[in-house]
Amino acid sequence: MLRNRLNRGGGRTQRPFSSPATSQGPERIRSSGWCTKAAASDAPAVPMKAVAESRTVVGKITEPTGRTDKGIIDTQPPRGTRDFFPEDMRLRNWLFGEFAAVSTAFGFEQFDAPVLESEELFVRKAGEEITDQLYNFEDKGQRRVALRPELTPSLARLVLQRGRTLPLPAKWFAIGQCWRYERMTRGRRREHYQWNMDIVGVAGVEAEAELLAAIVTFFERVGLSKDDVGVKVSSRKVLQSVLTQYGVPPESFARVCVIVDKLDKLPRDKVEEELRVLGVPPATINGVLSAVSIQSLEELSQLLGPDSEAVADLTRLFQLAEGYGYKDWLVFDPSVVRGLAYYTGIVFEGFDREGKLRAICGGGRYDRLLGAFGGDNAPMAGFGFGDAVIVELLKEKGKLPAPPHRVDDVVVPLDTALRPAASGIASRLRRAGRSVDLVLENKKMKWAFKHAEKLNASRLVLVGTSEWERGKVVVKDLGKFHQEEVTVEDLI
Repeated sequence: MLRNRLNRGGGRTQRPFSSPATSQGPERIRSSGWCTKAAASDAPAVPMKAVAESRTVVGKITEPTGRTDKGIIDTQPPRGTRDFFPEDMRLRNWLFGEFAAVSTAFGFEQFDAPVLESEELFVRKAGEEITDQLYNFEDKGQRRVALRPELTPSLARLVLQRGRTLPLPAKWFAIGQCWRYERMTRGRRREHYQWNMDIVGVAGVEAEAELLAAIVTFFERVGLSKDDVGVKVSSRKVLQSVLTQYGVPPESFARVCVIVDKLDKLPRDKVEEELRVLGVPPATINGVLSAVSIQSLEELSQLLGPDSEAVADLTRLFQLAEGYGYKDWLVFDPSVVRGLAYYTGIVFEGFDREGKLRAICGGGRYDRLLGAFGGDNAPMAGFGFGDAVIVELLKEKGKLPAPPHRVDDVVVPLDTALRPAASGIASRLRRAGRSVDLVLENKKMKWAFKHAEKLNASRLVLVGTSEWERGKVVVKDLGKFHQEEVTVEDLI
C-alpha cells in the first residue's frame, strides 16, 4: 500500500517537513554580484584542469578560460557582459517587476524599441563620452548601426514617428538592455538594463516632480530610506545663466556642461584644464566653478537674481516635493548638470548617502531633443535607472532578496504504467492555472520528498497503483503536513 510506503520514506508522514531557508522569509543574497557569472577579464587560455581547479563558489566572478587543445569553447561571456542563470533570472525578474509596478502605479504605458538602432541616433557633436563608447559597426547592407547605449533617443524616434497623432501628454516607460564600451568599475558594466520613465507634452516642472515621486516610491518599495539614498537636484539653466553673464557663446554651452559634469569624477585642476582647452577664459572658469559650489537656493537667488528661471523652477520643484512628501529626499546641488548634451532644464541624480557608489539614476528635462533629430521640439522630461548600481546598493544594505524557485504541485507516478495517468493529472492541474513539476523519471520516494522541498512545492501528488484503481491519488500538503486520498476532480 502507498500509505505504508510513505511511512517507510524516512518517517516523513510522522513529522513536519524541514523547509529550505528560502521559504522561511526574505533571505538576503550575500554573493559578490547580482549576476554570478559576469565576465571579468580577458585572461588567456588555460588548461581545463587548471580551469576546474580555479572555479569558485556561486557568487564569485570567474576568469574567461579560452579554448583548450581539444577545442572546448570559452564558457565565459564576453568581457563586461553577464550570464543569467535561473537564480539570477529570479532576481532580475523581481527587480524588473518593481520597476514595472511603480510605472503602472503612476499610470505609465510600456514601450520598447530595437537594441540595434541607426548610429546617427546617438552620434552628437557635444564631446559626450557616450559617443566614444558606442558599440557601432557597418552591417552587411553598408548601413552604420549601433547597439543602443541609452533609451531616450529611441523614445524620441518613436515620438517623431507618431507625430501629431500621439495624444499628449504621453507617459511611457521601458526596461531595456543598453550597451556601452567603457571602463568597468563596481556597478558599471558594458551591458546593463535600464528602466526609463518619460513624460512628453508637459512644460512645467510638475513633470519632473512626478518623475522624482516615482523614483522615491521605488526606493521605498525595495526597503531604502532617505537616510540610505537621496536625489541631487539642479537646473542646466543655472550654468547657462552664469555662462551668459560671462559672454560664453550658446554653441559652447553643451560642451561646458559635459566637462563640468566630470567634477565628481576628476580632480578640479583636470576639469579646469579641459575648460581651458575648450577656450573658456580663466575668469569664466572661476565663475562657473564658484557657481556650482553654491549650497542653497537663497545663495543662488542672490547670484542670478530673483527673476531667474532657474531659481523659479527649482523653488517650484521643492514646493511640489513638499506636497508629495519627499522633500527630505532632495538635495540642492548645482554641480549636477548631467553628462548628456540634450538636457535643457531641471536635472537630477540619485546617490547613496555613504558615497560608495556611482550615480544610481539620473534624468531631467530635454525640451530640444526632437529638434536635434529634425522634428518639432516638444516639452519632454524623463530619467534612466540602471540595474547594476541599485543591486550593489541593496546588497550593501542587506536588502537584496533571494527569490526562491516555487511550484504549486509536484506530480510523481510510482509505477511506469501509471505515467500516462500522471501526465493527464499534470495537464489538468496546469489548465487550472497551477504550476506543476511532473517527475519524468522513475525515482524513489525519498527523492520525491526532497525534490518537492527543493522546489518549495505546496503539494506532493503521488499516483500509486491501488489508489488509482479506486480513482484516487495521495496528496501531501507540504505546508500543513497533512496527507489524504482525493479524487482527481478534488485536486483542482
